[in-house]
Amino acid sequence: MADDQTLPWDHEVDLLIFGAGAGGMTAALSGALRGLDVLLCEKTDQVGGITSTSGGTIWIPGTHLSVEAGVPDTTEAADRFLQAVVGERGGDEVRAAFLEAGPQMVKELQQHTEVKLVAAQAHPDYIGNVPGEAYGGRALSPTPFDGRRLGKGDFARVRPPRQEFMVLGGMMAARNEIDALLHPFGSLDNFQLATRTVLRYASDRLRYPRGTRLVMGNALVAQLLFSLRQTQTPLLFETRLVALLKDQNAVVGAIIEGPQGRQRIHARRGVVLATGGIAHNAPLRRQLYPEAAQAHCLAPVTNTGDGVEIALGSGASLAEGLDSPGLWMPCSILKRQKGEDLIWPHIILDRAKPGLIAVNSVGERFVNESDSYHDFVMGLLRSPGQKPHQPAHLICDRAFLEKYILGMVFRGTKRLKPFIDAGYLFEADSPAALASKIDVDPVALKQTLENYNRDAAAGEDTAFGRGSSAMNRFNGDASQTPNPCVRPIGPGPYYAMAVWPADLASSAGLAGDHEGRVLGADQQPITGLYACGNDMSSMFRGTYPGPGTTIGPAMVMAWRIAQHAANQAARGQ
Repeated sequence: MADDQTLPWDHEVDLLIFGAGAGGMTAALSGALRGLDVLLCEKTDQVGGITSTSGGTIWIPGTHLSVEAGVPDTTEAADRFLQAVVGERGGDEVRAAFLEAGPQMVKELQQHTEVKLVAAQAHPDYIGNVPGEAYGGRALSPTPFDGRRLGKGDFARVRPPRQEFMVLGGMMAARNEIDALLHPFGSLDNFQLATRTVLRYASDRLRYPRGTRLVMGNALVAQLLFSLRQTQTPLLFETRLVALLKDQNAVVGAIIEGPQGRQRIHARRGVVLATGGIAHNAPLRRQLYPEAAQAHCLAPVTNTGDGVEIALGSGASLAEGLDSPGLWMPCSILKRQKGEDLIWPHIILDRAKPGLIAVNSVGERFVNESDSYHDFVMGLLRSPGQKPHQPAHLICDRAFLEKYILGMVFRGTKRLKPFIDAGYLFEADSPAALASKIDVDPVALKQTLENYNRDAAAGEDTAFGRGSSAMNRFNGDASQTPNPCVRPIGPGPYYAMAVWPADLASSAGLAGDHEGRVLGADQQPITGLYACGNDMSSMFRGTYPGPGTTIGPAMVMAWRIAQHAANQAARGQ
């Protein structure tokens, strides 16, 4: 059926796009700005995909926004940084195109759409002590967006953030607002921010099912959707890709299925796959992911790898030679008697703080706990003593819980019993007793704590160099000297929390070139077939250079795809 050209087309467009996450919506918006006839198809009833549940950070070096923020950055410095991080794993041409196009894309969106970004003055790259690393300027964030501007219908179309990240049942909070909301009487500034935010939320709930003040990934998604509506770009919901249609070796359209039934759509300038990557596709997870990382995925359950799977069936190839097939996040899981289990991504709020270590299934440290979430899990997956179906554990003392967040146990929580009864938090008076509860070797755990504490008393970590990078120190506690990431653990009681590897995105994906064109088995572009976001393999070759290095490349390559398609149209090709 995929090669049958005898049936008439039901509809014709220039660019046919599948997936309304950051990549797909940017491709559609950029195509519309260039005068292309665009059709965007989303198989669910909401936009946003993985982006909507993310922090919404966008890593794009060398933009004018970095200058405006007072931390000017250059693409030349970023190129040196990426060469050091990625090494000899390949992908140089794609990264060069990304660095060239990124600043142009940001400027265009800022000037011609409702996508509004700001550069962080302080948000360090994830890999430290290498040439070209930046402390700020590269991590861009969407400004807060008033969801009421969308109207009730389209506001309901924005996929909500993770339930665990909403306050009071439906209120979003930015990272820098969490402490004020949890401790409104801690200072006058805290009280004013908390009061203003909660009153706005209370007003929203009189008319909306959740708060309309959108931040992080939700804000970015809403900005893109609002911009698409302004350009009158067609967007079909509950419409999925069934098959790609080919004329010899070129993709010329696709079969879609939705409320309108099955239709054959002719795509004169190309088909763009932006369906969210491998995500919950069980066969591809088994084929590509290590056994220990196959069980948990942070993508929406509706992300089932459609684009990648269908493209492979139409002659596309997977990229090879990646450092890792996934980009990982350590997650704790709170099991509930009613409703879905809650999953908490351990991003930066606990692991980097002093007075905590992580141990593997034999009770030994395996990583610099203050490194990025991806590198934390990479350390676990490469740990010789780790068993594939057991978690790692974060270990701390009571003083830690009084001062910091540990997963879903917020700072200063007095009632720990519900978390202990649920098996989310383990408590014991001694390291040996704690080891028994989390099923690790008590001798090994005792020795691990002694070794760590001996170094920590001097503010050092000779085993893993904790606190040695700008990123480590930024996420630590500046009041802890001489090392903001290190202090001895104890006395008891002692606590442990299990964390499991989960993929927040796939780095394995379709092989592609610098224009976003998908490559076939012969490593030549398949005419008419593009991919961006997680459907395309990581341009950083399975490494994780900095905050937002999934969304940034997704949007920039989507922009390049629209530009390439428009240029082809201008040349009459």
